[in-house]
Amino acid sequence: MKLKLPNPGLDDRIPSHMELERMEKEEAGDRPQWDNKAQYLLTCVGFCVGLGNVWRFPYLCQSHGGGAFMIPFLILLVLEGIPLLHLEFAIGQRLRKGTVGVWSSLSPYLAGVGIASMLVSFLVGMYYNTIMAWIMWYLFNSFQDPLPWSQCPLNANGTGQVEECARSSTVDYFWYRQTLNTSAAIDDAGSPQWWMVLSLVAAWTLLYVCCIRGIETTGKAVYVTSTLPYLVLTIFLIRGLTLKGSFEGIKFLFTPDVNELMNPTTWLDAGAQVFYSFSLAFGGLISFSSYNSVHNNCEQDAVLISIINGCTSVYSATVIYSIIGFRATQNFDDCTGDNILKLMNAFNYAENNITEGNYNDVLSHLNQTNPDVIQGLGLQTCDLQVFLSQGVEGTGLAFIVFTEAIIKMPISPMWAVLFFVMLFCLGLSTMFGNIEGVVVPLQDLNLLPRTWPKEVLCGLTCVVSLGLGIIFTLRSGNYWLGLFDNFAGSIPLLVIGFCEMFGVMYIYGVDRFNEDIEFMIGHKPNIFWQVTWRFISPVIMVVILVFYFVTQVTKSPTYLVWDQEAENFPTLEPRPYPSWINVIIFLLAGVPSLSIPAVALYKCIQMKCCKPDDFSGDTVDTISGKIQMSDKMKF
Repeated sequence: MKLKLPNPGLDDRIPSHMELERMEKEEAGDRPQWDNKAQYLLTCVGFCVGLGNVWRFPYLCQSHGGGAFMIPFLILLVLEGIPLLHLEFAIGQRLRKGTVGVWSSLSPYLAGVGIASMLVSFLVGMYYNTIMAWIMWYLFNSFQDPLPWSQCPLNANGTGQVEECARSSTVDYFWYRQTLNTSAAIDDAGSPQWWMVLSLVAAWTLLYVCCIRGIETTGKAVYVTSTLPYLVLTIFLIRGLTLKGSFEGIKFLFTPDVNELMNPTTWLDAGAQVFYSFSLAFGGLISFSSYNSVHNNCEQDAVLISIINGCTSVYSATVIYSIIGFRATQNFDDCTGDNILKLMNAFNYAENNITEGNYNDVLSHLNQTNPDVIQGLGLQTCDLQVFLSQGVEGTGLAFIVFTEAIIKMPISPMWAVLFFVMLFCLGLSTMFGNIEGVVVPLQDLNLLPRTWPKEVLCGLTCVVSLGLGIIFTLRSGNYWLGLFDNFAGSIPLLVIGFCEMFGVMYIYGVDRFNEDIEFMIGHKPNIFWQVTWRFISPVIMVVILVFYFVTQVTKSPTYLVWDQEAENFPTLEPRPYPSWINVIIFLLAGVPSLSIPAVALYKCIQMKCCKPDDFSGDTVDTISGKIQMSDKMKF
């Protein structure tokens, strides 16, 4: 006996297979179509493959046993990522609606799933485009030789370097002081930094121009934004492999530490990375698939995009760590060179008597014969593995680690321009999906006048996001962005993903869904899809959600600050959030998650208090639903 919850009125809310065929032939739907299959695939790849593939995945590999992390990542990619991706593609293509329209049609009680996706897309897009503004700022500054982050500025007297820069590094100073002008606490807001405000305005303006007509304009842009990053990554790989130490970095990345496989955190991080790297639960993929032909092979698309996504993560990690290997080797050589110079001066050695080749032997000998002198020299500990293990997650990898490596390359401005153009394309193609995940639900919810065209809704979304995003241009903006990143795009996505799979399998009905897929692609889903959809994927998401929630609740939330007065400066200082930040965390993570049961409760009350006819009509009052329901009246 198969579990399926009661779902009265379903047949009245969704078009039949025959109606779908007729709608497609007569082009009765109001939704635009993709020009070709390549345009659709490039858009989905661009949305799925984002900045996280370039800077979060390499960090997770480095911190979880290198090659050992690939094992849980690939296993969970197959058992968690691909099934949910296929489900989103299939349900969007079947119902030909955005997120709110899809889940309202499946069941009025699931309407909150679409609203939650819209809220998450809005919140994530708001801070994600701030990162785009940072990238544009660095790109603008890359057209200089020397690069502005390659040297410390002089102090006010012109007699030496600025103390903050001299105590840290040129790349740290340019990032934390000249770009962010960061404060020492999240509650020390300061004022908006005008150069960041201008960069943010430019980022939202460019995004609006690309998204102004929906897929009619973004579909053209993806030919560049989705393909150029692969070209740039290949150029960097070729260049990286010619640099000293690049193979040490790649070796460090892929050398497996099998003990990490016994660490539950490794599996939880792998599952979360799979979930986020596919851009699941944002709603953009459902909207994109709704523009397809009803007989498009969505199963094939899901497998193909999953393979591209997984391979891109591994490929980009290889590229990144070839450059990090070069950076680590340079730092190791500089460290060893400084120590050699101190030894030569202290013991009056002739030039070239101590080299990198015999340094360790000479140091060991001198340490035995003159231990007091050696101890007084203050020699640095030079360990290549330590330099390689200094992995930095997220923005730090792009704006600190990679920029430091770039200034050590010949023709560094050219490599800086290529790198930030690549990041910009990755971010822009991801933002296309985020905007789609906000604008289409706004249309379906009818919150704004129905006569307003999509250009106005898109513009309104960008303007509101820009206005609220000013908080990220404050001196404390970097701390706010970290807060949004940690909570807006974490627990809500897991909740939404679970509700999507549960809703399709046990409310819409797995048998009906199988028949839909057979109608669309010509055959029913095989045993792999059946088992993962019904059992494996939901259980994995629940386990990740529970462990993640327990981890977050049991520890006091902290953030890292750049503070010149800190004892370990320039190391970032961990500090607890102020108590009032819990309200913000609830708004970011709690409101989108709780909107699902809240809307279900509202619909339940509405069902009890209103006439069934009125209630039924409300559930299909979407732009796409109106056409489908008017077609039903003709039969």
